[in-house]
Amino acid sequence: MPVQTLLQASTYRDSVTLMQVARDLTQLAGVQDAAVVMGTGANKALLREAGLLQPESEAAGPNDLLVAVRAESQSDAEQALERAGQLLARRPASGPGGRRGFRPRSIRSAARAQPAANLALISVPGAHAAAEAWEALHQGLHVLLFSDNVPLEDEVALKRYAVEHGLLLMGPDCGTAILDGVALGFANAVPRGPVGIVSASGTGLQEAACLLARLGVGLSQGIGTGGRDLKEAVGGLMMLEGLRRLQQDPASEVLLLISKPPAASVAERVLTQAGRGDKPTVVCFLGGETELASAVIPARTLQEAAYRTAAQVAGYSGPSLEQALERERAEQRALAGELAARLQAGQRCLRGLYSGGTLAGEALIVLEDSLGAVRSNVPLRPELALPDPARSQGHCLLDLGADEFTVGRPHPMLDHDLRIRRLFQEATDPEVAVILLDIVLGYGAHPDPAAELAPALYRARAQAAQDGRELLVVASVTGTADDPQDLQRQVGALEGAGAVVAPCNAAAARLAGRILEY
Repeated sequence: MPVQTLLQASTYRDSVTLMQVARDLTQLAGVQDAAVVMGTGANKALLREAGLLQPESEAAGPNDLLVAVRAESQSDAEQALERAGQLLARRPASGPGGRRGFRPRSIRSAARAQPAANLALISVPGAHAAAEAWEALHQGLHVLLFSDNVPLEDEVALKRYAVEHGLLLMGPDCGTAILDGVALGFANAVPRGPVGIVSASGTGLQEAACLLARLGVGLSQGIGTGGRDLKEAVGGLMMLEGLRRLQQDPASEVLLLISKPPAASVAERVLTQAGRGDKPTVVCFLGGETELASAVIPARTLQEAAYRTAAQVAGYSGPSLEQALERERAEQRALAGELAARLQAGQRCLRGLYSGGTLAGEALIVLEDSLGAVRSNVPLRPELALPDPARSQGHCLLDLGADEFTVGRPHPMLDHDLRIRRLFQEATDPEVAVILLDIVLGYGAHPDPAAELAPALYRARAQAAQDGRELLVVASVTGTADDPQDLQRQVGALEGAGAVVAPCNAAAARLAGRILEY
């Protein structure tokens, strides 16, 4: 089948536009596959693996836009590229129904038009994000800086200014916050309650909040900090500011702090501040030291953090962590043996395809206990880094939301194209036994992830069956019953495609590890 390419040099379109154009192209008659991406190295590697990268596209750079189409005929491909050009040139409607109305062109004009607003959510390319954040701070606004690829020195300067002026600068790369019951970025529909969270991870905040909701415990506030906040250079500025605010907040009776292992000096400052308060404080430095300080309650995983936090809430009568883990062990023991018996002798590898970075980190921590070394693009130790994230080796887990995969394409919580392509790639490897997945629901995420993932899982498993192998899929779904995607419907669709859906991410990772221990 012919492959045709359209290259638009020095052309930028936001990731949502790229996703929408690609989806429109795949619906055209005669089109077998289509990709619309910026010409980053990771995107070109993906196109190469899919057989969509033509020689003339090799020279494309990250500021160039690439459209690649595989079609049944040359004319079908040419018509698809013509349609792509029309879609990319189209200007967005000025308002509902195309009606023109006042649309602020700057943060300053937006602040003047909405004088009661006290927060700006900024999502622009990283090169321009700091300037917009400065403008918002100078207008006296708190900032949720969704943008990634912001220089570290800009983050430090912005946060120092924010703290000095009594403002929050959540980010950069802050994907989640739940403030006064309002979900911002990627966030779930969780009840109000007595737990205040400060998190250097968006999906970490989501997973913990959803597990708490399932235990009948709600949130007072969920403050994001951005993933680099607890590095030495940043000093935990926003973790400390958020912690101080929650310590003074009457509605926050129990506190939960979430981060990947911080710099030692930053951890000391955070723990010292936690000890100054009089509220029970659970600290999950994911995979870090569990013996933190007598003033806090340590947790090694997000699952443990949720149960330890719930146990501190007045009146909580649900299961303890120990009870939950014992029930899980009993349920997984027989299931893991039954699933392992379906595998061929040569199927000994696990491949994790994750959309949530901290969920990927939690899974790596759990899997290390059972499988030992697991390679990754976000490894627990430098020596376990994948030389080429485009190609897996042995046990391997990928964070597909990492910067190298999201420059010039939508985040995998919005668009499953990258994960589906990688799923088919892994499914053809005769050594692969288990595919491990996370699915994240909530506001901002894909409106119906199972509608795309379930058919892909079915096809991948069917292809493996034709080759004489059983491909096992173990998944978890981060979400609540009130999320717009309908948690139970998502779980049902995934199970209908042959996936085993565990009650949380840590449990899914443990089940995958137990299967491969047989």
